[in-house]
Amino acid sequence: GDMVARPDLATFGPIPWEEGTARVLTDLYFMGEPLEVSPRRVLQKIVDEYRKLNLEPIVASELEYYLCRREAGKWVRYVDQAGMVYTSNRMTDPQDVTGLLRKTLTEMGMPVLASNHEFFPSQYEINLLHLPALEAADKAAMFKQALKETAYKLDLVPTFMAKPFNDQGGSGFHLHMSLKDLATGKNAFYDPAESNGLSKLMRHFIAGQLAHAGSTFSLMAPTVNSYKRYKLFSFAPYYIVWGLDNRSTYVRVPNERGEGTRVENRAADAAANPYLVIAGALAAGLDGIKRNLDPGEPFMGDAYQLTDPSNCKVVPLTLGEALDILEKDEYLGNMLSKSFVKAYAALKRLEYQRFLDHVTDWEFNEYVFNL
Repeated sequence: GDMVARPDLATFGPIPWEEGTARVLTDLYFMGEPLEVSPRRVLQKIVDEYRKLNLEPIVASELEYYLCRREAGKWVRYVDQAGMVYTSNRMTDPQDVTGLLRKTLTEMGMPVLASNHEFFPSQYEINLLHLPALEAADKAAMFKQALKETAYKLDLVPTFMAKPFNDQGGSGFHLHMSLKDLATGKNAFYDPAESNGLSKLMRHFIAGQLAHAGSTFSLMAPTVNSYKRYKLFSFAPYYIVWGLDNRSTYVRVPNERGEGTRVENRAADAAANPYLVIAGALAAGLDGIKRNLDPGEPFMGDAYQLTDPSNCKVVPLTLGEALDILEKDEYLGNMLSKSFVKAYAALKRLEYQRFLDHVTDWEFNEYVFNL
């Protein structure tokens, strides 16, 4: 039989690039029951678990991407010269794609916190405003579509591929998370009486991120290309440690306190599904809270230069390894639903096997004349 898609009218709104057209997101049902393998449903279930504890997850996303243009029949970088990082100008964005995108997102009711040219040529970043977790995921998903439509009209193609170019860095999906106490309306991660202003609840949440880092990794890094980001000195996490305002760690706690106290999970890449990234991170944090896990002391210094990494776990370095860890995690399987994990792992293992079976241009050029 067919699935039934039931519109969630809270997501109803205009589509600026199609006159007289609106969009609405839907929830999927099969035989009258919610479809357990739907990513939106997976996230909804995790949010409901937090609400049982009188907590509301608040999430903001930072998505990086590259822009490409067509030249001599090939796709090349939109701007192929070093530009000023963390700026917005016509040197780094000649057609003002970022400005047009901000205007489009505003018309869609999606306020942008910040936007800028990123570290590498033709790489950009949009930071969306913090919102309740499900709404934040909806906005991140709609943002990706809005960017594609905006770029297509200018004969450009955006890519959220983790690492599209050999000579450039990758694109991340940094996730900022906090928990609102529904009884007080306050940020439950802030406690001025505790060390560094971090509440015990927040420390438990961080510990959960670390404990299930390997298990959630195939959600954070869902393609074979994703794993080309995870190397030393790459702006992506390598060792599974946490730190205070430390961008070399897996989990970073930014300097802001009070209502701005939050956890930044730096693992995901831009190709990841927003619903699954947020669901995985929140599920991991929830286990830390329920079991009162302790993350230990924050890592000090450059985690890429660990002198004795023997006691620190490394992130999974292939999609196959990440899927193995996911399938063995009983807690995460129950939280996400075993039917989801089974379906997700089956699809991703097929993708991974196709990659392993494929002879790449690099292999041909490296070996065909030399062996």
